[in-house]
Amino acid sequence: MFQQQKVAREYLAKHNIQIMSWGPFAEGKNDFFNTPVLKEIGAKYGKSVAQVALRFLLQNGVVVIPKSTHEERMQENFNVFDFVLTDEEMKQMEVLDTGKSLFFSHYSPETVEWFMSIV
Repeated sequence: MFQQQKVAREYLAKHNIQIMSWGPFAEGKNDFFNTPVLKEIGAKYGKSVAQVALRFLLQNGVVVIPKSTHEERMQENFNVFDFVLTDEEMKQMEVLDTGKSLFFSHYSPETVEWFMSIV
C-alpha cells in the first residue's frame, strides 16, 4: 500500500516481467492494519484489512506472497476471490502510496551493490 512501485510496474510490464509483492502487509509498519480507508472498505465487504490489501494488489496484476505462521490467517489470505474492488476504492488506496520503501530504497546504488554481493 505504502510503496506501490508504480514506475517499476510500468517498466516491468513493458518487458513482460511479472512483479511480486513478498511483503504485502509491510510487516505491519505505519500501523498498516489500522489504516482507515482499508478498514472502511473491508467493513463494506466483510473482509479484513489484509484481504482488502491483497485484493488491491491482485487487481493491479501483482503476484502476492503473504506471510503468516497462523493457519487461520493463511486461510483468510486465500479468501480474496469472492469480491472485487470498485474503481473508486482502488483510487482511494492508490493515494496511500508514499513512493518510499519502509525497508530500503530499491533505487539506491548501495542497496543494488549489496544485493549483487549476495547473489
